[in-house]
Amino acid sequence: MNEAAQNSDLSDQVTWAARADAEAVADYISAIVKRPGPCRLAVPGGKTPIPVFEILSKRSLPWGTVTLMLTDDRIVPENHPASNQRKLAEAFDATAGHVLPLGRREIAESFDLVWLGMGADGHIASLFPKMQEEERNGPAIIKTTPDPMPIEAPFERLSLNMAALTNTKEIMLLVRGCDKKLVLEDALSGGSDLPVAQLIRAATCPITVFWSRS
Repeated sequence: MNEAAQNSDLSDQVTWAARADAEAVADYISAIVKRPGPCRLAVPGGKTPIPVFEILSKRSLPWGTVTLMLTDDRIVPENHPASNQRKLAEAFDATAGHVLPLGRREIAESFDLVWLGMGADGHIASLFPKMQEEERNGPAIIKTTPDPMPIEAPFERLSLNMAALTNTKEIMLLVRGCDKKLVLEDALSGGSDLPVAQLIRAATCPITVFWSRS
């Protein structure tokens, strides 16, 4: 990577939200969903978004216009306990929202919002600092293998690649913990080439950070 690009300050590209609780995140997403026309949301898996999903699913929103899909998932059967696809489908089962399985087809359209978490190692979706990958710059959906493989989730992954993650009107980063905030601030200062820093450099849309201590 060009050294000047890596060292450039990226802090002006992001806005820090005043609150980062589940209600605040749900309010932010609700405002996007209420805009006229179809709405496409890419959301993370794991436990962190579940409280937000629960709040959103109980709100009277124009769900018939909404398509949801994951930014990434473990390569397991949908009925597997580790499947985030199953959790997403269950969360919005009572709504009229369309939950699109990741990997069933190519992603041709842009998103209205890409919601991402961030790991302590600076990874986003299933784009890790060290990984084996297939077609990172090819299809919008790629297969990745974390290196090292995490003990708590020893699975290969499907993930939107960087081009797909940044093909959106807005990006939301949900970050928890002081350690992760330091990683993000280092990325914003231009001091790293971690996936989160690559995302911020590649994005041409507004990025909003929701940070909380825990």
